[in-house]
Amino acid sequence: MKLWAGRFKKDTDSMMDDFNASISFDSRMYRQDILGSAAHVRMLGECGIIPREEAELIRKTLFEILDDIERGRIGFDVSAEDIHMNIESILIDRIGQVGKKLHTGRSRNDQVALDFRMYLRDEIKAVKSLLLDLEGVLLKLAESNLDTIMPGYTHLQRAQPVTLAHHMMAYFQMFRRDIERLADCYKRVNIMPLGSGALASTTYPIDRMMVAEELGFDGITENSLDGVSDRDFAIELASCLSIIMVHLSRFSEEIILWSSAEFGFIELDDAYSTGSSIMPQKKNPDAAELVRGKSGRVFGSLMSLLTVMKGLPLAYNKDMQEDKEALFDALDTVKSCLAVFARMLDTMKINRDGMLNAAKGGFTNATDLADYLVRKGVPFRDSHGIVGRMVAYCIEKKMALEDMSLDEMKNFCSLVSGDVYDAISLESCVKGRNVPGGPAAESVIASIKNGKAFLESQSM
Repeated sequence: MKLWAGRFKKDTDSMMDDFNASISFDSRMYRQDILGSAAHVRMLGECGIIPREEAELIRKTLFEILDDIERGRIGFDVSAEDIHMNIESILIDRIGQVGKKLHTGRSRNDQVALDFRMYLRDEIKAVKSLLLDLEGVLLKLAESNLDTIMPGYTHLQRAQPVTLAHHMMAYFQMFRRDIERLADCYKRVNIMPLGSGALASTTYPIDRMMVAEELGFDGITENSLDGVSDRDFAIELASCLSIIMVHLSRFSEEIILWSSAEFGFIELDDAYSTGSSIMPQKKNPDAAELVRGKSGRVFGSLMSLLTVMKGLPLAYNKDMQEDKEALFDALDTVKSCLAVFARMLDTMKINRDGMLNAAKGGFTNATDLADYLVRKGVPFRDSHGIVGRMVAYCIEKKMALEDMSLDEMKNFCSLVSGDVYDAISLESCVKGRNVPGGPAAESVIASIKNGKAFLESQSM
C-alpha cells in the first residue's frame, strides 16, 4: 500500500504507476535525499517535535541505507514512485513505526525541492571543474602559440592577422563568463526550501535555519508558496548550460573547418577522430561534430523547462516532475562534451605554416596599409579607398600587397615610401596592435597572466 493511499479505495492501475513514477531518473538524488532527511530529523529531535532518541535511530538508519545503496545492496521499487518514497519505505521496513515519524513537519513538495537544489549544487561544481580544466588547456595552447600568426575572420572571410594565442584567449574569456554565470546561478540555487511544507509551511515549531546550516545553504526561502512552486533556479541553470553549449558549438565549428583540407590549420588526434565505412582515406572530426550536434539537445532541455513552467498556477503541480529529467540530461550532456572537448584540443596538432600562409594570402594587412597612409597624412576615408583600389589591382595581377613594387604603390599614392614593407609585414601588423585586449604578444601575455590568476582564484 502506498504511503499516501489512506483516502483511496482502490489501487492505481499498473499503467498509471509506470506513468506516474519518477524513480527511473530521480534515483540519482538518493544521497541528497538521505542527507536532507537526516538533517530534518535531527532538527525534529532537537526541537522536541519527536523524541531525541527516535531521531537518532532514524538518522543512524538513514546513513546505513545510504551505505547499502552505494554498495549496491538495495534496489528501488517503481511502485514507490520516486526516490523519496523509496527511501522512506526502506526506513519503515527496517525500524517500523519510528520510521514513520521522519516525515513529520514536511511535505514531499518541499522535500523534492530540497533534494533538487542539493543535487544541482553538486552538479554546478562538477561542470565548473570541467570548465576550469578546459580553461587550463586553452592557456597552455595560448602560451605555446604567441607567435603563431593566423588570419582572423569576419563573415568567414579573411580579415586581419591575429595569433592562435589571441584566438584561444577569446574562447578563454567566453568560458570564464560561463564559470561566472554558474557561480551567480549557484547563489540562487543555494537557498533552502525545506519548511515550506506542501504550500503553507507547518504548525510544528521547526527550526529551518538549523537544517539550512547543517546542509550548507546560504539562507532559506522567504515564502512557502514560492519555495515549492517555482523552478526558476533550474531554468537559470539550463540557460547557463545552453550558453556553454553555444560556446562549445561555435568552437567545434571552427575545429571542424580548421581540420578540413580546405583550411588545413590543424589535425585532430586519431583518438578523437573516426573513419568512414566506405572511404578509406577519411578522418572525420566526429568529436567536434557531436559536441556541435548535442548543443540542440541542451537547448531543447531549456525550452522544455520554460514550457513546463509557463502556465502553472501556484503552488505545486505534478507537471513539475518533468523538471528533473530534462535538466539531468542537459547536465550529463554538457559534462561529457566538456570532458571530450578538452582532451580533443589538448591532443590536436597545429599547422603553423598553414595558418601563416592563409594569413598571407587574404590581404589581411590591407587595414594596416590604410593606417600607414593615415600616418603619412592621408584622411582615413581616402586611404581606405586608395587601398581598396590597390587590392583590386593585386587581385587582377594575382599578387599580394607586399609583392607590389614601390613604384606600383606610388602610382596609387605618392606618399608611400620604402618603410611601407615593414609596416605591412604580418609580424608588424600583429605587433603593432599592442592595446589591452589586442593580439600583440605583450597584450596576450598579460591576458594569459590574468587568466592564470582567475584559475588560481577559483581553486581557493
